[in-house]
Formats: sequence, C-alpha cells, structure tokens
Amino acid sequence: MKRALISVSDKTNLIGFALGLVENGYEIISTGGTKKVLEENNIKTISIEEVTSFPEILNGRVKTLHPLIHGGLLSLRDSNSHIAQVKEHQIKYIDLVCVNLYPFKQTIKKAGCTFEEAIEQIDIGGPSMIRSAAKNYRFVTVVSDIEDYDKVIKEIKEYGDTSLVTKKHLSAKAFLLTASYDAVISNYFIKTLNIKNPKYLTHTYEFAQELRYGENPHQTATLYKASDTMYSILNTEILNGKALSYNNIQDANSAINILKEFDNPTAVALKHMNPCGVGTSNNILDAFIKAKNSDSVSIFGGIIALNRDVTPELAIELKKIFLEIVIAPGYQKEALVILSKKKNLRVLQLNTNEINNDISQFRSVNGGILIQGLDDYIVGETELKVVTKLSPTKEEIDELYFAWKVAKHVKSNAIVVTKDKQTVGVGAGQMNRVAAAEIALKWAMDNGHSEDLTLSSDAFFPFDDVVKLASKYGVKRIIQPGGSIRDKDSIKVCDDLGIVMVFTGNRHFKH
Repeated sequence: MKRALISVSDKTNLIGFALGLVENGYEIISTGGTKKVLEENNIKTISIEEVTSFPEILNGRVKTLHPLIHGGLLSLRDSNSHIAQVKEHQIKYIDLVCVNLYPFKQTIKKAGCTFEEAIEQIDIGGPSMIRSAAKNYRFVTVVSDIEDYDKVIKEIKEYGDTSLVTKKHLSAKAFLLTASYDAVISNYFIKTLNIKNPKYLTHTYEFAQELRYGENPHQTATLYKASDTMYSILNTEILNGKALSYNNIQDANSAINILKEFDNPTAVALKHMNPCGVGTSNNILDAFIKAKNSDSVSIFGGIIALNRDVTPELAIELKKIFLEIVIAPGYQKEALVILSKKKNLRVLQLNTNEINNDISQFRSVNGGILIQGLDDYIVGETELKVVTKLSPTKEEIDELYFAWKVAKHVKSNAIVVTKDKQTVGVGAGQMNRVAAAEIALKWAMDNGHSEDLTLSSDAFFPFDDVVKLASKYGVKRIIQPGGSIRDKDSIKVCDDLGIVMVFTGNRHFKH
C-alpha cells in the first residue's frame, strides 16, 4: 500500500484531497492538528509517533525530523544500496507528501507581533519534508499548493500515480515555495534588526497576472506583487473597464504617489509618468478643473487621480474627456453610472488614506538592481531659507510648497510653474535646466499666464540664466534647493528684479 504524509497549516479542501488518496489505495500519515481534522471526518490516519516510535518533543518543534521519515522520502528506489539500507533499518517508503507551511508572513503582519512570536512561526519540519520530497521527485509526489489537489488526484485515479512531468513541475513549485518562505523570514530579520547592506538579499514576488504586453506590443510583460502595502495600484478595485496594461500600472503608480503629497482636495492629471496638470482647491470639482486646464492637450488619453469621492457633477466633466483611467477613493452611485457608460474607461477605487509601507525603491539594471530609500521627505516651513531681500507672505509660502511638491514628481531636469495652486507649465526630463524652464514658461504664457507666477526647480541653478528667463515671463517667486557655487548670482538677479527666492536645502532628482 502506498503512503502519503499530510501535514498542513492551511486546511482548505483538505478532506476532499485526503479522501481521494484513500479511495485510490493510500494510507495517511499525519501530525497534530491535521490528524485531528482528518479523524474528525472519519479518515483513518497513522500518527508520526507510530512511524518513528518517538514522541513529538519541544512543544512540537521536533516531530518529523527523523530518519524513518526522511529515509522514506529520500531513498532511491532503483538503487540496490538504498534498497538494502531501507530494509536493514525497516524504513517504509513515503510516496506522497502534502505540506504547506506555518503562516509566518501572516503572523508578522498582525499588530503587536513580537520577535519571539514571529520566531515560533518559522517552520522547520515542513520545509525539510518538502525539500526531501522535491529532491527525490522521481519517486515522491510533493504537493505544496492547494491548487494542485485536483490535478494530483485526477492523475492518481487515471494512472495509479502522478506522471514524471507532473512530479517535476510539482518539485519546482515546492522549491519556489521554500525559497519564498525563507526570503520572507530573512527580510523580516534584516528589517527588525536593522541590518545594513546584508551580504545576500533575496526578495520574493507573487504572480498577479500576465499582461497583454510591455511598454510596446513586441515586449512581453508579467505583473508580480512584492509587498503588502495597501496604498498600491495592485490593491485597487476595478469598477469599470478592462484590466490594466503595463503602461497603465506605471502611470497610475506615479499618479497616486503625487496625490499622496496633498491633504486638501487635489486632482492629478498624468501622462507618461509625468504630471501634466495638478490642481488643489477647497472642493474636488474645482481641483479637477484646475488640473484639466493646466494642459488640456496632454490630458487626452491620460490618467486622473483624485483624493476625494467623485460626485455626479465631477463625473459629467470627466466623461467629456478621453481618459484611460480615473482613480478615486470612492464614487457616488450616480457618478459611477455616468462613468460606466464609457466602456473602455478604467474606473479604479483606492483608499487614499492608506499608508505606503514600502521603505525602498528598486530599479533594475543590466546584471543587478539598485536600491534606494523612498523620496518621502518634504522640507519643513521652519527649514526654508529666504535668501532674497523680499520675504514671502504666508499665502506665497503655501504656493511655493504646492509648486515644490509637484516638482518632486517630475522627471529631471524639472521646472514647474504654478499660479493659485494650479500648474500652468511643466518642463520635464530635459538635458539642461534652461530648456526645461523654457518649455514650462512658454506653455504658461501661451495659455494666458504671464503674471504673478511661482517657479519650482528640483535642483539648484548652476547659473543665473533660469532666473533671468523666469523674470521675462512674470515669475515673482522661486523655490529651489540652493547649493550652487554661483547661488549669489541668482540671488542678485532676484533682488534686482524684485523676485522672492527660497532655498529648501534638499533636491528631488527623479530619473
């Protein structure tokens, strides 16, 4: 008679799977809680102690770590030497192992989880059995995923055993599981113990979906989920429209990161990972009108992200424009009906009050990855340094902050021009700062904005040329990091022309 060893923390669909094995001639070895559930459902089991003649010890820490278990898993059944040793030590073969692991990841997510509590949820025997069975895949079927229960039973019923191809695939899945499990544990230690630059770094990702294509139709793309942060595009609910594309996900992620900078009602219009319009007001409809009017051309086919619920009045305005995506924390019933009439409009719901728990940002390069902390810093008001003879008013400080927060999310070199908490010109991704300024300032002027403007730069001015240019377009206040050896030149031009300049002391490059 064939033997199956079943020891699972997640008992979903367990009974049906075990019954399928019994009906096909397997006897079941089991442990603790799994054994109890099986026997409560009238499935006869053999305890680990009956196999090993040794009790579970150390509060269950040691139960399956025994030669009579691992000998039954690892023995090669076409090796005369192994066969002889199995007979000598009275080892019985184990033909199938069904194991899923202690819920370490779920445990550390619980509020107030202590280090000691986390340690107790590190599974030792489970991964050992999985790895033993997976290594000896030619003779042992390893089942580590509940989704494989039906396939395994079907093959056993039809052929008396799983096929060699299936065994290989199940073995690969088993090693993927243990690798991921160990990665979660090691990263918990790294984070908890604040280990800087560990020698080895392993991150685990869970398959989410296959995408239609990547940035271009000839590129394949797949989405994997890496973190449990709730403030993520991966956690949005799609209320209307088809699944997100590779570019949609990139753009939407950029949009919600900008949105996170603002507490007042704010709308972000975004295209190709750069904001083409941002507006803040005392109500979300006005905020959207500001964002739309910032650049009514580029918003076509773009994304709108909002930090307030969508009203029917706002939905009517949104419906007038061709948009790929609308993101908001909620939608009034009538508003959703209005937006749902646009079949291809992706309507996403995301709670903008959620916290982003990610602490690092990853970028792939040929042969490796770059890791950096998130750019989540915004200079405090008391840290601002007024460097000109003129000082900003409270209202001007608010406007400068608005411009600074937007510039933080524009690709470098970045220049953002604003008026009344509305972007009126954005210069993004230029190879020199003057070119970025010319794009932003000319756009503002061409759209009727040439007085009382605010300009923000993501990095310092190496020369006074940007200030001179800005003055010609009606800029009256500037916020920039400072730190150039020629800062005094820019300050002098500001003083001569009656422009307020404020230094932040930090830059926001975005590449």
